[in-house]
Amino acid sequence: MIKVNNLDKVFDGRLVLDNISVTFESGKTNLIIGRSGSGKTVLLKSIVGLHDPDRGEVWFEDVLFNKLDFEGKKKIRAEMGMLFQGSALFDSLTVEQNVRFPLDMFTGKTMEEKTDRVNFCLKRVNIINANKLFPSELSGGMKKRVAIARAISLNPKYLFCDEPNSGLDPLTAILIDELIKELTEEYSMTTIVNTHDMNSVIEIGEKIVFIHEGLKCWEGTNKEILNSDCETLNDFVFANSLAKQLKGIAK
Repeated sequence: MIKVNNLDKVFDGRLVLDNISVTFESGKTNLIIGRSGSGKTVLLKSIVGLHDPDRGEVWFEDVLFNKLDFEGKKKIRAEMGMLFQGSALFDSLTVEQNVRFPLDMFTGKTMEEKTDRVNFCLKRVNIINANKLFPSELSGGMKKRVAIARAISLNPKYLFCDEPNSGLDPLTAILIDELIKELTEEYSMTTIVNTHDMNSVIEIGEKIVFIHEGLKCWEGTNKEILNSDCETLNDFVFANSLAKQLKGIAK
């Protein structure tokens, strides 16, 4: 579980996050949604420690994360998996080396142990016989799956995904969503996904937080979101749905 209490973040005198409080639950896919510039990425970065909140608390279980020193944060970060927008694989490293990277950084395992773990993670995301390939030789969907394999290589308690479906075709995006949900349930992780993809919201949004202009305007589930009485949320949801329909017609 991750709990955010009364969190503020200011950039250049502008309040970007305003008194955000929310609990992200273990074993569930927790989604942060909102328009570009709403503050959802700042919230995600504040949770993982890439931004220091100007006020408030970020708790990982019973540990007050944002008040820890460097070494204390490093211990918690060893329990985090990160799936970055665009996958963020190292171009000069092979698939195997990319997935092994966190193991090299955070563990003292032998090369044999690390290789076994790499192969397990790649098999889990259905990447077979690709260990020696480089990212330039992979499709967009394969890159995402390799990035997920890297993210789970340390068997994390917490998984953070920033726009995991960015740049993917609809079918591949659905497969990535399903994989994230399966892994979350399988390892009972606290998974937080930053997205504006309404298909992800409807399919895997077990807990959804809607951020608008730095405020938490709504929270609920994918079963509740289509019946919300929050006008700002409805504008966001149905504008996204209409945009997808128009794209489909245009094609």
